[in-house]
Amino acid sequence: MNAVLIALLLLPLLGAALTLAPVFGPDRAAADRRALRLNTVVTGAVFLLTVALAAGFDHDEPARMQATTDVSWIPALHVRFHLGVDGISLPLIVLTALLTFLCALYSEKRLPDGEGVPSAQAFVGLFLLLEVGMLATFAVLDLLLFFLAFEIVLIPMYFLIARWGSGAKVPAANRFILYTLLGSAVMLLGFLLIGSEAGTFDMQALAAAHGGGLSHTTQVIAALAILVGLAVKAPAWPLHSWLPDAHTAAPTVGSVLLAGVLLKMGTYGLVRVLLPAVPDGAATLAPYLGAFAAVGIVYGSLACLALARPGAKGDLKRLIAYSSVGHMGFVLLGIASLTPVGVNGALFANIAHGLITGLLFFVVGALKDRYGTADLDTLSGATGAALYGRAPRLGALLAFAAVASLGLPGLAGFWGELLAMFGAFDPADGLSRPAFVTYMVLAGLGTLLTAAYLLIVVKRVCMGDPEQPAPVAELADLRPYEAVSWTPLAALTLLAGLWPALLLGLSDPAVKHLLGGG
Repeated sequence: MNAVLIALLLLPLLGAALTLAPVFGPDRAAADRRALRLNTVVTGAVFLLTVALAAGFDHDEPARMQATTDVSWIPALHVRFHLGVDGISLPLIVLTALLTFLCALYSEKRLPDGEGVPSAQAFVGLFLLLEVGMLATFAVLDLLLFFLAFEIVLIPMYFLIARWGSGAKVPAANRFILYTLLGSAVMLLGFLLIGSEAGTFDMQALAAAHGGGLSHTTQVIAALAILVGLAVKAPAWPLHSWLPDAHTAAPTVGSVLLAGVLLKMGTYGLVRVLLPAVPDGAATLAPYLGAFAAVGIVYGSLACLALARPGAKGDLKRLIAYSSVGHMGFVLLGIASLTPVGVNGALFANIAHGLITGLLFFVVGALKDRYGTADLDTLSGATGAALYGRAPRLGALLAFAAVASLGLPGLAGFWGELLAMFGAFDPADGLSRPAFVTYMVLAGLGTLLTAAYLLIVVKRVCMGDPEQPAPVAELADLRPYEAVSWTPLAALTLLAGLWPALLLGLSDPAVKHLLGGG
Protein backbone atom coordinates (compact mmCIF):
# COMPACT_ATOMS: atom_id res chain seq x y z
CA MET A 1 0.00 0.00 0.00
CA ASN A 2 2.94 2.37 0.47
CA ALA A 3 3.64 1.95 -3.27
CA VAL A 4 0.04 2.99 -3.97
CA LEU A 5 0.47 6.13 -1.86
CA ILE A 6 3.70 7.07 -3.64
CA ALA A 7 2.04 6.43 -7.02
CA LEU A 8 -0.74 8.83 -6.02
CA LEU A 9 1.82 11.61 -5.92
CA LEU A 10 4.02 10.55 -8.83
CA LEU A 11 1.26 10.03 -11.39
CA PRO A 12 -0.06 13.62 -11.53
CA LEU A 13 3.51 14.92 -11.30
CA LEU A 14 4.47 12.89 -14.38
CA GLY A 15 1.28 14.02 -16.12
CA ALA A 16 2.16 17.66 -15.43
CA ALA A 17 5.68 17.09 -16.81
CA LEU A 18 4.22 15.45 -19.93
CA THR A 19 2.34 18.65 -20.81
CA LEU A 20 5.71 20.31 -21.35
CA ALA A 21 6.75 17.74 -23.97
CA PRO A 22 5.95 18.23 -27.69
CA VAL A 23 3.76 15.14 -27.91
CA PHE A 24 0.33 16.65 -28.60
CA GLY A 25 0.83 17.50 -32.29
CA PRO A 26 0.93 20.78 -34.24
CA ASP A 27 -2.84 21.08 -34.65
CA ARG A 28 -3.92 23.42 -31.82
CA ALA A 29 -7.50 22.15 -31.51
CA ALA A 30 -6.46 18.48 -31.57
CA ALA A 31 -3.64 19.17 -29.09
CA ASP A 32 -6.09 20.82 -26.71
CA ARG A 33 -8.43 17.83 -26.88
CA ARG A 34 -5.57 15.42 -26.19
CA ALA A 35 -4.33 17.49 -23.26
CA LEU A 36 -7.78 17.63 -21.69
CA ARG A 37 -8.20 13.89 -22.23
CA LEU A 38 -4.83 13.33 -20.52
CA ASN A 39 -6.10 15.37 -17.58
CA THR A 40 -9.16 13.17 -17.25
CA VAL A 41 -7.19 9.93 -17.59
CA VAL A 42 -4.53 10.91 -15.04
CA THR A 43 -6.95 12.25 -12.44
CA GLY A 44 -9.20 9.23 -13.01
CA ALA A 45 -6.28 6.88 -12.42
CA VAL A 46 -5.36 8.80 -9.26
CA PHE A 47 -8.92 8.49 -8.01
CA LEU A 48 -8.88 4.73 -8.65
CA LEU A 49 -5.65 4.51 -6.67
CA THR A 50 -7.28 6.31 -3.75
CA VAL A 51 -10.17 3.84 -3.91
CA ALA A 52 -7.60 1.01 -3.79
CA LEU A 53 -5.89 2.75 -0.86
CA ALA A 54 -9.20 3.03 0.99
CA ALA A 55 -10.07 -0.60 0.21
CA GLY A 56 -6.70 -1.83 1.49
CA PHE A 57 -6.83 0.35 4.59
CA ASP A 58 -7.15 -1.59 7.85
CA HIS A 59 -10.44 -0.20 9.14
CA ASP A 60 -10.02 -2.07 12.43
CA GLU A 61 -7.01 0.14 13.27
CA PRO A 62 -7.71 3.60 11.84
CA ALA A 63 -5.53 5.24 14.51
CA ARG A 64 -2.43 3.46 13.20
CA MET A 65 -0.47 5.18 10.45
CA GLN A 66 -0.63 2.91 7.38
CA ALA A 67 0.92 2.73 3.90
CA THR A 68 4.02 4.36 5.38
CA THR A 69 7.29 5.28 3.72
CA ASP A 70 10.03 6.64 5.97
CA VAL A 71 13.51 7.30 4.57
CA SER A 72 16.12 9.95 5.28
CA TRP A 73 15.97 12.87 2.82
CA ILE A 74 18.10 15.73 4.22
CA PRO A 75 20.12 14.24 7.10
CA ALA A 76 21.79 17.53 8.06
CA LEU A 77 18.36 19.03 8.86
CA HIS A 78 16.83 15.80 10.19
CA VAL A 79 14.25 15.94 7.37
CA ARG A 80 12.77 12.61 6.30
CA PHE A 81 10.66 11.60 3.32
CA HIS A 82 7.85 10.32 5.51
CA LEU A 83 4.42 9.45 4.12
CA GLY A 84 1.41 7.71 5.63
CA VAL A 85 -2.35 7.78 6.07
CA ASP A 86 -4.69 7.22 9.01
CA GLY A 87 -8.37 7.75 9.70
CA ILE A 88 -7.91 11.53 9.71
CA SER A 89 -6.12 11.93 6.39
CA LEU A 90 -7.69 9.11 4.34
CA PRO A 91 -11.12 10.78 3.80
CA LEU A 92 -9.41 14.03 2.76
CA ILE A 93 -7.19 12.22 0.25
CA VAL A 94 -10.23 10.49 -1.28
CA LEU A 95 -12.17 13.78 -1.36
CA THR A 96 -9.25 15.54 -3.07
CA ALA A 97 -8.89 12.85 -5.73
CA LEU A 98 -12.65 12.79 -6.34
CA LEU A 99 -13.03 16.55 -6.74
CA THR A 100 -10.02 16.85 -9.07
CA PHE A 101 -11.34 14.01 -11.24
CA LEU A 102 -14.82 15.57 -11.43
CA CYS A 103 -13.29 18.95 -12.26
CA ALA A 104 -11.21 17.33 -15.02
CA LEU A 105 -14.34 15.70 -16.47
CA TYR A 106 -16.14 19.04 -16.38
CA SER A 107 -13.21 20.91 -17.95
CA GLU A 108 -13.04 18.48 -20.85
CA LYS A 109 -16.41 19.83 -22.02
CA ARG A 110 -16.26 23.32 -20.50
CA LEU A 111 -12.69 24.62 -20.43
CA PRO A 112 -12.66 28.18 -19.02
CA ASP A 113 -11.50 30.91 -21.35
CA GLY A 114 -7.89 31.85 -20.76
CA GLU A 115 -6.69 35.31 -21.66
CA GLY A 116 -3.31 35.17 -23.37
CA VAL A 117 -2.92 31.42 -22.78
CA PRO A 118 -1.58 29.53 -25.82
CA SER A 119 -3.34 26.20 -25.25
CA ALA A 120 -5.09 23.85 -22.88
CA GLN A 121 -1.71 22.23 -22.12
CA ALA A 122 -0.85 25.04 -19.72
CA PHE A 123 -4.18 24.60 -17.91
CA VAL A 124 -3.70 20.83 -17.60
CA GLY A 125 -0.10 21.13 -16.41
CA LEU A 126 -1.05 23.58 -13.68
CA PHE A 127 -4.13 21.55 -12.75
CA LEU A 128 -2.11 18.34 -12.27
CA LEU A 129 0.60 20.17 -10.32
CA LEU A 130 -2.13 21.54 -8.07
CA GLU A 131 -3.35 17.98 -7.46
CA VAL A 132 0.17 16.90 -6.44
CA GLY A 133 0.38 19.62 -3.80
CA MET A 134 -3.10 18.97 -2.41
CA LEU A 135 -2.61 15.21 -2.10
CA ALA A 136 0.88 15.58 -0.64
CA THR A 137 -0.36 17.95 2.07
CA PHE A 138 -2.58 15.20 3.48
CA ALA A 139 -0.02 12.41 3.04
CA VAL A 140 3.28 13.79 4.37
CA LEU A 141 4.40 13.29 7.97
CA ASP A 142 7.33 15.71 8.17
CA LEU A 143 6.86 19.39 9.03
CA LEU A 144 9.13 20.71 6.28
CA LEU A 145 7.57 18.39 3.70
CA PHE A 146 4.17 19.62 4.88
CA PHE A 147 5.33 23.20 4.31
CA LEU A 148 6.61 22.36 0.81
CA ALA A 149 3.36 20.60 -0.14
CA PHE A 150 1.40 23.50 1.35
CA GLU A 151 3.31 25.92 -0.89
CA ILE A 152 3.15 23.87 -4.10
CA VAL A 153 -0.54 24.65 -4.53
CA LEU A 154 -0.10 28.42 -4.48
CA ILE A 155 1.45 29.00 -7.91
CA PRO A 156 -0.98 26.77 -9.89
CA MET A 157 -3.99 28.29 -8.15
CA TYR A 158 -2.62 31.80 -8.73
CA PHE A 159 -2.44 31.22 -12.48
CA LEU A 160 -5.80 29.44 -12.60
CA ILE A 161 -7.36 32.58 -11.13
CA ALA A 162 -5.22 35.19 -12.94
CA ARG A 163 -5.39 33.59 -16.43
CA TRP A 164 -8.59 31.58 -16.51
CA GLY A 165 -10.70 33.70 -14.18
CA SER A 166 -13.05 36.59 -14.88
CA GLY A 167 -13.66 40.13 -13.67
CA ALA A 168 -10.96 41.60 -11.44
CA LYS A 169 -9.00 38.37 -11.64
CA VAL A 170 -5.43 39.67 -11.44
CA PRO A 171 -5.98 41.75 -8.26
CA ALA A 172 -7.87 38.80 -6.74
CA ALA A 173 -5.03 36.41 -7.60
CA ASN A 174 -2.45 38.84 -6.20
CA ARG A 175 -4.33 39.16 -2.93
CA PHE A 176 -4.70 35.38 -2.71
CA ILE A 177 -0.99 34.69 -3.10
CA LEU A 178 0.17 37.57 -0.88
CA TYR A 179 -2.06 36.56 2.01
CA THR A 180 -1.23 32.88 1.79
CA LEU A 181 2.51 33.42 1.31
CA LEU A 182 2.69 35.68 4.35
CA GLY A 183 0.70 33.15 6.37
CA SER A 184 2.97 30.34 5.22
CA ALA A 185 6.08 32.31 6.20
CA VAL A 186 4.76 32.78 9.73
CA MET A 187 3.80 29.08 9.90
CA LEU A 188 7.31 28.07 8.82
CA LEU A 189 8.81 30.04 11.71
CA GLY A 190 6.68 28.00 14.09
CA PHE A 191 7.78 24.76 12.44
CA LEU A 192 11.45 25.74 12.67
CA LEU A 193 11.07 26.62 16.34
CA ILE A 194 9.53 23.23 17.11
CA GLY A 195 12.11 21.36 15.04
CA SER A 196 15.08 23.15 16.58
CA GLU A 197 13.84 22.62 20.14
CA ALA A 198 12.58 19.04 19.71
CA GLY A 199 15.42 17.90 17.46
CA THR A 200 13.06 16.45 14.85
CA PHE A 201 10.52 17.54 12.26
CA ASP A 202 8.82 14.13 12.23
CA MET A 203 5.11 14.65 12.92
CA GLN A 204 4.62 11.17 14.38
CA ALA A 205 7.51 11.60 16.79
CA LEU A 206 6.23 15.03 17.83
CA ALA A 207 2.74 13.65 18.37
CA ALA A 208 4.12 10.81 20.49
CA ALA A 209 6.14 13.26 22.61
CA HIS A 210 2.97 15.37 23.04
CA GLY A 211 4.90 18.51 23.87
CA GLY A 212 7.60 16.75 25.82
CA GLY A 213 10.92 18.59 25.71
CA LEU A 214 9.24 21.88 24.75
CA SER A 215 8.79 24.59 27.38
CA HIS A 216 5.42 26.25 27.84
CA THR A 217 6.72 29.51 26.35
CA THR A 218 8.11 27.70 23.31
CA GLN A 219 4.82 25.91 22.79
CA VAL A 220 2.79 29.12 23.00
CA ILE A 221 5.04 31.01 20.56
CA ALA A 222 5.14 28.09 18.10
CA ALA A 223 1.39 27.53 18.42
CA LEU A 224 0.68 31.21 17.74
CA ALA A 225 2.83 31.21 14.60
CA ILE A 226 1.31 27.99 13.30
CA LEU A 227 -2.22 29.08 14.16
CA VAL A 228 -1.88 32.42 12.35
CA GLY A 229 -0.38 30.76 9.27
CA LEU A 230 -3.01 28.05 9.03
CA ALA A 231 -5.87 30.42 9.92
CA VAL A 232 -5.17 32.42 6.76
CA LYS A 233 -5.75 29.32 4.62
CA ALA A 234 -8.74 28.07 6.68
CA PRO A 235 -9.83 30.99 6.42
CA ALA A 236 -10.61 32.35 9.89
CA TRP A 237 -12.13 35.76 10.52
CA PRO A 238 -10.54 38.37 10.25
CA LEU A 239 -7.89 36.82 7.95
CA HIS A 240 -10.49 35.84 5.35
CA SER A 241 -10.62 38.93 3.14
CA TRP A 242 -8.72 37.31 0.25
CA LEU A 243 -11.36 34.58 -0.12
CA PRO A 244 -14.44 36.39 -1.55
CA ASP A 245 -12.42 38.09 -4.30
CA ALA A 246 -10.61 34.85 -5.19
CA HIS A 247 -13.86 32.88 -5.45
CA THR A 248 -15.64 35.58 -7.42
CA ALA A 249 -12.83 35.78 -9.99
CA ALA A 250 -11.86 32.09 -10.16
CA PRO A 251 -13.15 29.78 -12.91
CA THR A 252 -15.69 27.18 -11.84
CA VAL A 253 -13.18 24.36 -11.30
CA GLY A 254 -10.88 26.75 -9.45
CA SER A 255 -13.67 27.69 -7.05
CA VAL A 256 -14.58 24.03 -6.51
CA LEU A 257 -11.01 23.07 -5.57
CA LEU A 258 -10.38 26.25 -3.59
CA ALA A 259 -13.43 25.66 -1.38
CA GLY A 260 -13.43 21.88 -1.48
CA VAL A 261 -9.75 21.21 -0.76
CA LEU A 262 -7.50 24.23 -0.20
CA LEU A 263 -9.48 25.53 2.79
CA LYS A 264 -9.24 22.07 4.35
CA MET A 265 -5.46 22.18 4.25
CA GLY A 266 -5.48 24.84 6.97
CA THR A 267 -7.87 23.07 9.32
CA TYR A 268 -6.17 19.71 8.71
CA GLY A 269 -2.86 21.26 9.74
CA LEU A 270 -4.41 22.44 12.99
CA VAL A 271 -5.51 18.90 13.84
CA ARG A 272 -2.41 17.12 12.57
CA VAL A 273 0.27 19.51 13.85
CA LEU A 274 -1.01 22.03 16.38
CA LEU A 275 -3.05 19.83 18.74
CA PRO A 276 -0.62 16.92 19.22
CA ALA A 277 2.77 18.66 18.83
CA VAL A 278 2.22 21.71 21.08
CA PRO A 279 -0.76 20.79 23.30
CA ASP A 280 -0.01 23.40 25.99
CA GLY A 281 0.22 26.15 23.39
CA ALA A 282 -3.01 24.94 21.75
CA ALA A 283 -4.81 24.98 25.11
CA THR A 284 -3.60 28.53 25.81
CA LEU A 285 -4.83 29.83 22.45
CA ALA A 286 -8.01 27.73 22.19
CA PRO A 287 -10.34 30.32 23.81
CA TYR A 288 -9.19 32.96 21.33
CA LEU A 289 -9.59 30.59 18.40
CA GLY A 290 -13.11 29.75 19.62
CA ALA A 291 -13.99 33.44 19.87
CA PHE A 292 -12.75 34.21 16.35
CA ALA A 293 -14.61 31.12 15.07
CA ALA A 294 -17.90 32.23 16.65
CA VAL A 295 -17.55 35.76 15.27
CA GLY A 296 -16.72 34.30 11.86
CA ILE A 297 -19.88 32.18 11.87
CA VAL A 298 -22.13 35.17 12.55
CA TYR A 299 -20.15 37.56 10.34
CA GLY A 300 -20.22 35.21 7.35
CA SER A 301 -23.96 34.71 7.69
CA LEU A 302 -24.69 38.44 8.00
CA ALA A 303 -22.53 39.18 4.97
CA CYS A 304 -24.50 36.60 2.99
CA LEU A 305 -27.81 38.09 4.12
CA ALA A 306 -26.65 41.51 2.93
CA LEU A 307 -25.68 40.09 -0.47
CA ALA A 308 -28.94 38.12 -0.82
CA ARG A 309 -31.32 41.04 -0.34
CA PRO A 310 -32.99 42.51 -3.46
CA GLY A 311 -31.19 45.48 -4.95
CA ALA A 312 -27.83 44.62 -3.36
CA LYS A 313 -26.30 43.47 -6.67
CA GLY A 314 -24.91 40.51 -4.79
CA ASP A 315 -22.77 38.03 -6.72
CA LEU A 316 -23.84 34.44 -6.04
CA LYS A 317 -20.26 33.16 -6.12
CA ARG A 318 -19.26 35.84 -3.63
CA LEU A 319 -22.16 34.86 -1.40
CA ILE A 320 -21.07 31.22 -1.33
CA ALA A 321 -17.53 32.38 -0.53
CA TYR A 322 -18.77 34.28 2.51
CA SER A 323 -20.84 31.26 3.49
CA SER A 324 -17.57 29.29 3.57
CA VAL A 325 -16.25 31.71 6.20
CA GLY A 326 -19.23 30.78 8.37
CA HIS A 327 -19.08 27.06 7.71
CA MET A 328 -15.35 26.88 8.35
CA GLY A 329 -16.05 28.75 11.59
CA PHE A 330 -17.82 25.62 12.81
CA VAL A 331 -14.73 23.60 11.94
CA LEU A 332 -12.51 25.97 13.91
CA LEU A 333 -14.93 25.98 16.85
CA GLY A 334 -14.84 22.18 17.02
CA ILE A 335 -11.03 22.22 16.97
CA ALA A 336 -10.92 24.94 19.65
CA SER A 337 -12.96 22.76 22.03
CA LEU A 338 -9.98 20.33 22.21
CA THR A 339 -12.40 17.43 22.74
CA PRO A 340 -12.74 14.26 20.65
CA VAL A 341 -16.39 15.15 19.96
CA GLY A 342 -15.53 18.65 18.72
CA VAL A 343 -12.52 17.60 16.64
CA ASN A 344 -14.50 14.74 15.07
CA GLY A 345 -17.21 17.24 14.22
CA ALA A 346 -14.61 19.52 12.65
CA LEU A 347 -13.23 16.72 10.49
CA PHE A 348 -16.74 15.63 9.45
CA ALA A 349 -17.66 19.24 8.61
CA ASN A 350 -14.49 19.46 6.50
CA ILE A 351 -15.65 16.62 4.26
CA ALA A 352 -19.28 17.79 4.21
CA HIS A 353 -18.28 21.32 3.24
CA GLY A 354 -16.08 20.00 0.43
CA LEU A 355 -18.94 17.96 -1.04
CA ILE A 356 -21.69 20.54 -0.63
CA THR A 357 -19.78 23.68 -1.58
CA GLY A 358 -18.21 21.87 -4.52
CA LEU A 359 -21.72 21.10 -5.79
CA LEU A 360 -22.86 24.69 -5.16
CA PHE A 361 -19.97 26.17 -7.14
CA PHE A 362 -20.56 23.73 -9.99
CA VAL A 363 -24.24 24.75 -10.22
CA VAL A 364 -23.55 28.47 -9.90
CA GLY A 365 -20.78 28.18 -12.48
CA ALA A 366 -23.27 26.60 -14.87
CA LEU A 367 -25.73 29.46 -14.27
CA LYS A 368 -22.98 32.00 -14.93
CA ASP A 369 -22.09 30.20 -18.17
CA ARG A 370 -25.72 30.37 -19.31
CA TYR A 371 -26.34 34.00 -18.29
CA GLY A 372 -22.88 35.51 -18.39
CA THR A 373 -23.36 36.72 -14.81
CA ALA A 374 -23.90 35.42 -11.28
CA ASP A 375 -25.62 38.63 -10.14
CA LEU A 376 -28.57 37.72 -7.93
CA ASP A 377 -30.75 40.62 -9.06
CA THR A 378 -30.28 39.57 -12.68
CA LEU A 379 -30.93 35.90 -11.93
CA SER A 380 -34.17 36.73 -10.12
CA GLY A 381 -35.40 39.57 -12.35
CA ALA A 382 -37.81 39.71 -15.28
CA THR A 383 -35.37 37.85 -17.52
CA GLY A 384 -34.00 35.73 -14.71
CA ALA A 385 -33.60 32.06 -14.10
CA ALA A 386 -36.85 30.91 -12.43
CA LEU A 387 -35.21 27.49 -12.44
CA TYR A 388 -38.14 25.43 -11.19
CA GLY A 389 -40.10 26.25 -14.32
CA ARG A 390 -37.35 26.67 -16.91
CA ALA A 391 -34.65 24.20 -15.83
CA PRO A 392 -36.16 22.01 -13.11
CA ARG A 393 -33.21 19.62 -12.74
CA LEU A 394 -30.79 22.52 -12.32
CA GLY A 395 -33.17 24.11 -9.84
CA ALA A 396 -33.55 20.88 -7.88
CA LEU A 397 -29.77 20.49 -7.56
CA LEU A 398 -29.36 24.09 -6.41
CA ALA A 399 -32.13 23.66 -3.83
CA PHE A 400 -30.65 20.33 -2.68
CA ALA A 401 -27.17 21.83 -2.21
CA ALA A 402 -28.64 24.83 -0.38
CA VAL A 403 -30.64 22.80 2.15
CA ALA A 404 -27.62 20.53 2.67
CA SER A 405 -25.48 23.61 3.32
CA LEU A 406 -27.92 25.00 5.89
CA GLY A 407 -27.61 21.76 7.89
CA LEU A 408 -30.83 19.87 7.20
CA PRO A 409 -30.85 16.61 9.22
CA GLY A 410 -30.25 13.61 7.00
CA LEU A 411 -27.71 15.43 4.85
CA ALA A 412 -23.96 15.79 5.36
CA GLY A 413 -24.02 19.40 6.55
CA PHE A 414 -25.89 18.51 9.74
CA TRP A 415 -23.52 16.24 11.66
CA GLY A 416 -20.33 18.27 11.61
CA GLU A 417 -21.98 21.44 12.88
CA LEU A 418 -23.93 19.53 15.53
CA LEU A 419 -20.82 17.80 16.90
CA ALA A 420 -18.79 21.02 16.83
CA MET A 421 -21.48 22.70 18.94
CA PHE A 422 -21.55 19.70 21.30
CA GLY A 423 -17.80 20.06 21.71
CA ALA A 424 -18.23 23.76 22.58
CA PHE A 425 -20.97 22.89 25.08
CA ASP A 426 -18.57 20.72 27.09
CA PRO A 427 -15.00 21.81 26.22
CA ALA A 428 -11.80 20.18 27.44
CA ASP A 429 -10.66 20.53 31.03
CA GLY A 430 -9.00 23.87 31.71
CA LEU A 431 -11.12 25.79 29.19
CA SER A 432 -13.80 28.23 30.32
CA ARG A 433 -17.16 26.53 29.88
CA PRO A 434 -19.20 29.78 30.10
CA ALA A 435 -17.09 31.26 27.28
CA PHE A 436 -17.50 28.20 25.06
CA VAL A 437 -21.24 27.98 25.78
CA THR A 438 -21.44 31.58 24.60
CA TYR A 439 -19.60 30.58 21.44
CA MET A 440 -22.07 27.71 21.00
CA VAL A 441 -25.02 30.11 21.31
CA LEU A 442 -23.49 32.39 18.67
CA ALA A 443 -22.95 29.35 16.44
CA GLY A 444 -26.60 28.41 16.92
CA LEU A 445 -27.60 31.92 15.85
CA GLY A 446 -25.39 31.43 12.82
CA THR A 447 -27.32 28.31 11.80
CA LEU A 448 -30.56 30.33 11.81
CA LEU A 449 -29.01 33.11 9.74
CA THR A 450 -27.58 30.50 7.35
CA ALA A 451 -31.01 29.02 6.80
CA ALA A 452 -32.40 32.51 6.18
CA TYR A 453 -29.99 33.56 3.43
CA LEU A 454 -29.93 30.20 1.67
CA LEU A 455 -33.72 30.01 1.54
CA ILE A 456 -33.79 33.57 0.17
CA VAL A 457 -31.34 32.54 -2.55
CA VAL A 458 -33.39 29.46 -3.48
CA LYS A 459 -36.59 31.49 -3.56
CA ARG A 460 -35.12 34.24 -5.74
CA VAL A 461 -33.19 32.06 -8.19
CA CYS A 462 -35.49 29.05 -8.43
CA MET A 463 -38.86 30.82 -8.22
CA GLY A 464 -38.00 34.28 -9.55
CA ASP A 465 -39.19 37.66 -8.35
CA PRO A 466 -42.99 37.57 -7.79
CA GLU A 467 -43.23 41.26 -8.72
CA GLN A 468 -41.75 40.60 -12.15
CA PRO A 469 -43.36 38.69 -15.01
CA ALA A 470 -42.13 35.11 -15.21
CA PRO A 471 -39.66 34.45 -18.05
CA VAL A 472 -41.03 32.24 -20.78
CA ALA A 473 -37.93 31.51 -22.86
CA GLU A 474 -36.43 28.09 -22.34
CA LEU A 475 -33.20 27.70 -20.42
CA ALA A 476 -30.78 24.82 -21.02
CA ASP A 477 -31.37 22.30 -18.27
CA LEU A 478 -28.85 19.87 -16.83
CA ARG A 479 -26.44 18.72 -19.54
CA PRO A 480 -25.05 15.14 -19.59
CA TYR A 481 -21.48 16.13 -18.70
CA GLU A 482 -22.82 18.25 -15.82
CA ALA A 483 -24.89 15.36 -14.51
CA VAL A 484 -21.86 13.06 -14.61
CA SER A 485 -19.69 15.62 -12.78
CA TRP A 486 -22.20 16.61 -10.11
CA THR A 487 -24.23 13.50 -9.28
CA PRO A 488 -21.45 11.84 -7.20
CA LEU A 489 -21.31 14.90 -4.94
CA ALA A 490 -25.06 14.88 -4.38
CA ALA A 491 -25.06 11.13 -3.72
CA LEU A 492 -22.19 11.34 -1.23
CA THR A 493 -23.84 14.28 0.54
CA LEU A 494 -26.88 12.09 1.11
CA LEU A 495 -24.81 9.03 2.06
CA ALA A 496 -22.73 10.92 4.63
CA GLY A 497 -25.88 12.42 6.12
CA LEU A 498 -27.64 9.08 6.48
CA TRP A 499 -24.56 7.07 7.50
CA PRO A 500 -22.25 9.38 9.49
CA ALA A 501 -20.41 6.38 10.97
CA LEU A 502 -18.77 5.95 7.57
CA LEU A 503 -16.54 8.92 8.42
CA LEU A 504 -16.75 9.05 12.21
CA GLY A 505 -15.71 5.41 12.50
CA LEU A 506 -12.46 6.34 10.77
CA SER A 507 -11.71 9.62 12.50
CA ASP A 508 -12.74 8.94 16.11
CA PRO A 509 -10.00 6.44 17.08
CA ALA A 510 -7.37 8.52 15.27
CA VAL A 511 -8.49 11.73 16.99
CA LYS A 512 -8.42 10.13 20.44
CA HIS A 513 -4.97 8.78 19.64
CA LEU A 514 -3.67 12.24 18.68
CA LEU A 515 -5.27 14.07 21.61
CA GLY A 516 -3.98 11.42 24.00
CA GLY A 517 -0.38 11.79 22.91
CA GLY A 518 -0.35 9.14 20.22
